[in-house]
Amino acid sequence: MSETEYASCWIHHDCQVADEQKEPLKKAYGISGGKDECHVRLKGRERDYWMGKEIYMFGGYGFQGQVTAGDGSDKKGKMGAGYHNLRRKKKTQQCKVAREDEGSSSNWPELAAFLLALCDTLIEEPLLYLCDNQSLLKTVNRWISEGGQATLVGAPDADILAAAIEILRKNLKIAPGTATFLVKVKAHRGEPANEGADILADKAISDPKAGKEWCRRTNQAVFTWETPCREAGEVTFRDCHSTFHNGVRDAIRRGAAENEVPKHEKRLTGAWRQISTLRRRYERWCKGDDTDECTHKQ
Repeated sequence: MSETEYASCWIHHDCQVADEQKEPLKKAYGISGGKDECHVRLKGRERDYWMGKEIYMFGGYGFQGQVTAGDGSDKKGKMGAGYHNLRRKKKTQQCKVAREDEGSSSNWPELAAFLLALCDTLIEEPLLYLCDNQSLLKTVNRWISEGGQATLVGAPDADILAAAIEILRKNLKIAPGTATFLVKVKAHRGEPANEGADILADKAISDPKAGKEWCRRTNQAVFTWETPCREAGEVTFRDCHSTFHNGVRDAIRRGAAENEVPKHEKRLTGAWRQISTLRRRYERWCKGDDTDECTHKQ
C-alpha cells in the first residue's frame, strides 16, 4: 500500500492471524471494481456475521417461502427495474421501464420490480419481499382494505399498481392461506438480495438485451418546465417533463411567482423613489435650503 492508503482489521487480542490468512485480505483490499456478489452462508466463519444482519434478526433467512428483493433505478431520465430471489439462485429478472416521454420517477421502477417479483412467484408460495423504498410500502398499504370507493384515477403509476393489486387479490381468493409480506430494509448495508436487485436495476438501464416493459403511454397530461441548475458558479436551465405530481405543482407555483415579481418590483421601485425624494427634501429643509418647498400651504 502507498503512504496515502490505509486499512485496518481489528481482532481479539488472543487471536493469532497467520501470514497466509493476511494475504487474501490484502488482495481483496487492492481490488478495484464494482460491488461484490454477496452469498449468505449460515455455516462456518460467516455464520455470526449473517446472524447479526437485519434480515436474519426478523427471521428472513428462515422464512418458509420465497425471499425476494426488488429495486428500481432512475438515472438521467432512464429507468430500470430488477429483482433477486435468494432461494432460487438463477431466479433473477430485470427490465427497462419505458416511460421516458412521461418523465422519470423512482416510484415507477420500484413498483415495476415488485410486479415482476409477484408475476414470477407461484400463487401457493408465501412471499417475503424486501425493498429499500418507503414510498412503495406506503403506496401498496394505501390500497389494502380501502373498500369499493378507492380509485386509481389520477395516479401516475395506475397501470403498474393496478396489476400488482390484482395479483394480490387473486392470491387471497385462490390460496387464502398464502401470505405476501413487504418489509423495508436499509439500503447499501450489504444485504445480498437487496444488493443483487440494485445491481440488476442499474444494469437494466444500459444493457441492450434487457427488454422494455410498459411502453404504452397513459392518458395523463405531460407538463414541461425549466429547472435552474447551478454548475461551476453558472446558472443553467434544464428541461423537465413529467405527469402531474408535487414537483410539477411546485414548478407551477414558482412560475406564477416569477411572473408576479416584475409587477411588484415596479411598485416597490416607485415607492422607493418617492421615499428617497422626500428624504432629500427633508434634509434640505433641515438645513434651511428648501424652506418654501417643504412648507405646507395653509
